[in-house]
Amino acid sequence: MSEQRQELYLDLIDRLIKCPNGKEPDVLDSQRDLLDEGFVKTLMQVATMMAHQNNEDGAKFLIFLARQLSKEMGLYPEAVPE
Repeated sequence: MSEQRQELYLDLIDRLIKCPNGKEPDVLDSQRDLLDEGFVKTLMQVATMMAHQNNEDGAKFLIFLARQLSKEMGLYPEAVPE
């Protein structure tokens, strides 16, 4: 992943954190080209950093978002009923 792309990911995460509640889908739709596995990994890295800084709400939000995007992209394993 290029440093420039990483900066774009971080900018998008910052915009998601700062946007009004409920506007997250609009922010994500505006940057569909950045929604990939690298973005999900970056979400998790930032969430981990936030958790270590005692920002549990921010961390939970980003983890939730990473999980939802992973499911949409087919990256999140679904439980297989036995």
